[in-house]
Amino acid sequence: MAVFGVLGGDRRQLYLARSLEEDGHTLFLHGLEGLEGAAAFPTLPLEELGRRCPMVVLPLPAVREGGFLNAPFAQAPIPLDDSFAAALAPCLVLGGMVGKLRQTSPLWETIPLEDYYQREELTVGNAFLTAEGALALAVEHAPGALGGSRCLVAGFGRIGKALCLDLRALGAQVDCAARKPRDLAAIRAMGCGALTYGQVSGPYDVIFNTVPAPVIGEEILACQGPDTLLLELASAPGGICRRAAHARGLRLLDCPSLPGRFSPKASGELVKEAVYHILEERRKLS
Repeated sequence: MAVFGVLGGDRRQLYLARSLEEDGHTLFLHGLEGLEGAAAFPTLPLEELGRRCPMVVLPLPAVREGGFLNAPFAQAPIPLDDSFAAALAPCLVLGGMVGKLRQTSPLWETIPLEDYYQREELTVGNAFLTAEGALALAVEHAPGALGGSRCLVAGFGRIGKALCLDLRALGAQVDCAARKPRDLAAIRAMGCGALTYGQVSGPYDVIFNTVPAPVIGEEILACQGPDTLLLELASAPGGICRRAAHARGLRLLDCPSLPGRFSPKASGELVKEAVYHILEERRKLS
């Protein structure tokens, strides 16, 4: 059995720690002090955690704005600098979306660092958890039922595909907008309306955007009714024109980190499996 450090993050990291402990591993935490349930695990200062834990798991995403670790439940912000990197230098570090982390110190060039978000099994599973969270928000905030409603999904990536499947299963009338002919063909085969962005009009009851580029602009929003709910699932700056949505009085919900909000246990399990796969592949190469 191994010794893991779990550093920062949200409830996903806590469930990850619980699952690793259930598998017989030893766990130490840092940067989760304010999270209910974290007190069940021993905590260590950062430097000691780096010395005692051969493997340290950072959150998804690892970095938040301002150059700090994504650690909303830490007692104090954790700056990502040379001191942070030096503390973890003895470890194998595993994190999600670690590209920005590499830029915080030249020491990361010599520290073994793995990005578990590059694992296909995690990104696919995470997409379905994101779609479930988006549906939960739509049920909560849309004035009507999703069953029988008219929904638009912008984008046919992993999350867009999951949304189309889930909405169809609920009995919604689903249109999906995409650019590539092969995606439009797949959308039709799924039983959804396939549209290019120039063909989108409306009105729709709910619009889900998954594209991190401007695709839902003033022309499309002008076709929507006063009760149309807009859900922004894409990373900043998103794909929905905020100015036009505000001008029309439409409700726009930003939806970051939905798996952490709605499915932290399942999300933590996905991270654990990705970590296990990375460790197994490293063992085979050694």
